[in-house]
Order: sequence, then C-alpha cells, then structure tokens
Amino acid sequence: MTKRLTALLAVLSLLIAACGSDDGASDNGGGEASGDGAGLDIDTVLAADLADCAEAPEGDPIRVGMAMDFSDVVGFVDIPGSNLVPYVAEKINCSGGINGQPVEVRVAEVGSDAALAAQELLDWGAHFLIGPPFADFALPILQTTDGKVPLFVAASTEPTLADASINSFLVSFDDVGMSSAAAKFALDQGITRAIVFTEGEGIPYTGVNPDAFAAAFTEGGGEVVSTQTYVWAADTDFSAQVNEIAGISENNEAVFSAALGFQLTALRGQLEGQGLDGLTYMGTDALDATGIQFEDNNEGVVHTPHTSISAGDAIDTLLADYEADRGEALESRGFMALYVDSMFLGIQGILDCGCTDPEQIGSAVAEISGFDGLSGEITYAGTNGIPPKAVPINQIVDGEDTLVDTIG
Repeated sequence: MTKRLTALLAVLSLLIAACGSDDGASDNGGGEASGDGAGLDIDTVLAADLADCAEAPEGDPIRVGMAMDFSDVVGFVDIPGSNLVPYVAEKINCSGGINGQPVEVRVAEVGSDAALAAQELLDWGAHFLIGPPFADFALPILQTTDGKVPLFVAASTEPTLADASINSFLVSFDDVGMSSAAAKFALDQGITRAIVFTEGEGIPYTGVNPDAFAAAFTEGGGEVVSTQTYVWAADTDFSAQVNEIAGISENNEAVFSAALGFQLTALRGQLEGQGLDGLTYMGTDALDATGIQFEDNNEGVVHTPHTSISAGDAIDTLLADYEADRGEALESRGFMALYVDSMFLGIQGILDCGCTDPEQIGSAVAEISGFDGLSGEITYAGTNGIPPKAVPINQIVDGEDTLVDTIG
C-alpha cells in the first residue's frame, strides 16, 4: 500500500504544483464556534490585520504541535497546511490572543521517524497535535501520545484513524460518508444503474470508497450493473473494461471510482469511443486534489471536495490574505480549512475544559457539538471521532467547478 500511496501522491504533488487547486462555489463561513465553554470568535480572528494589531498577549502560551510529512507522499497538503496554521496563529495573537494567552505553533517534519517528531513536540509542551493523513505516520504518532494527547488527522478520510477513546480525531468526513453522499446524489438525479471501478473490496481508499458507494446505491434502490478492477494511479488503458461495459451498458449509468483526474478522463474518452456518451462520471476528493477542474473533457464530472470555495467567502479571503502578507499563494486550497479547523478545535477544547492538561483537553474535544468551522459544522459528541459533516457535491458545469448540492 505504501508504494501505491507514494505513486499516487507523487502524481498529486506534480499536478497541483503545476495547476493549483481552485474549488467552486460555497457558502462556508466561519462564525462563532460553539462548545460547552466560551466560543472561539473565528470571524474576529480572520479579520485581524497584521499591520494593525492589538496589544500582544502575554499569558502562558497555548502550544500547537504539527507533525507534518513533507515528502512527495502528502507534502502537497502538509506543506501548505503547515504554513497556513502559524499564519492564523499570528492573526489570533494580533487580535489579542485567547483570553490573553498567545498561540504558538511548532512544526516538526516526520521524515522517516514520526514517533521522534511527535516526541519532540510533546517535549516542547504541545497541548495538542495536528498530524499527517495516512496511517504510515499517524499510527506511530498515536503510539507516542499513548492516547493522552489529542491528535487531529487534518486531511485524512481514513475511518480507521479515528478513535475518540485515544483522542484521535478526523476533521473531515470519512470515506464512507463521502461516497455514500455521492450515491445519494446519483439517486436524487434519477440514476438507477451504476458501474463501479475498484482496486478490490476493503482496500483502503481505492476499495473502501467504491464499497461504500455500492452499498448506499443499492440500499437506495439502485443497481450496480458492473464492477470493474483497475490499478490506481497507473492505468490509462481501459480497453478490456470498456469492451465488457459496452456489452451491458444502457448509456445511462453513473460511473463511480476513486480514480485520479487523468485516469477518469482517459476512461471517459475510451467509453465515448464506444458511443457511450450518456454516462455520469463520479469520484472522490482525489479528483479535486488532482485537478479535475483543469482536465480536458471534464464537463459534467461530479466529485466530493472537502470544501467548495467561492470568491470572497471566508476561506477564499483567508487564502488571499495569506498571499498578500506572505507574497505567495498556497496550493491545495480545498484542503486548507481542515488544518486551520484542527487548531481551532484544539483551542475550543481548551476553552471548554478551562484546562491545560492534554488528556482533559481531549475529553473536552470529544464533547464538542455544532462547531462552526471553516470547513463546515463539526460535532464529536456521540461519535467515535468522525464528525458527521455535510459533503459538498461539485460538478463541472459549463467548464466551471460548481457546487450543485450539499448532502449531510
């Protein structure tokens, strides 16, 4: 699996570095976050002007540790995320801090030893950690924290990494929520037949997402008429699959996979070569990450980004502020709110418990309900650490990546 992830995300980093990430419309805001204690005023934080700050806070610092993977595997999200979080901490301090306490952020690159990086942050005094999205590095970090320090696995959708009993939290929806939402959207459009591409039942991400789509689609009354296998991040010749599909398709099916943007458009071209021009192509957050917005022959493609950004909304404004203040634009725009929300959630846990003990902070985080973050509403109360978030449904409409539904 590690080799497959490396191959995929090396492609991701190249694609995103080449063309950036630009999501479609959204009404994501970032108002006052709610918990059991005082609310974190996100609007005030984001509005802070670093050229005109309030008096600097002088209390004991709130320390945010970031154990980040800068390799080709997930550097395409962890690198910009680790730049944006300290910037937002500056905005917090510029607006007076958190009850007079400054926020400090320290970034440790996981390299080949995630446990060592995590231990360095704990020795520094981190009250909570923000970690990389894949189990290869997240699990050693969790072994190091021993369940006593909250870990927000910022950009992950892997359900096995969430466990509130050991203070491990997803910030996004998981694979099951994402792909079940895609299935519901297809059914809502009157699509009752589906063709599913998978790497195999139960395989993390490339199998779990198709499994979830198929289960929700059939439960909702649809029929999966064909299940095809392929090699993720590698295959572009789908001739064998296309020949089989051509024999059973009624030219009205949804075609669902967790494939990358270039793979999906290659498949589409080959199916259209067989006269199948009435299919609806659907995918996961991998399409947002690999720039489906910029692929040729992308019209009508449906995908599930983490956030759907519109000009002038809270996320867009924050990223524009960063670019103006730092002199460079951040990549992977659709993922950035997850990193900022990770810090906001940890701070909200501190406000709710009125404490500085990491284990108590984690207990408070586990009871957060209705947190109005940049990436959407987040609730952990009554969950195992996976927030039941609404899933944006984006579609390429007239060449523009457009929010067409939100399924929660």
